[in-house]
Amino acid sequence: MRGVKKRDLPVKRCQGCGRPFAWRKKWARDWEQVKYCSERCRKGR
Repeated sequence: MRGVKKRDLPVKRCQGCGRPFAWRKKWARDWEQVKYCSERCRKGR
């Protein structure tokens, strides 16, 4: 996804807090399995 503008990146809603979050390079291989925007949301606050 090199050269893609931030506004054009895929977006999902966090299952923990409900906020939208955008694709990140570290999630490139498993974007389909990403459900939470952060460790804090993943652990359940």
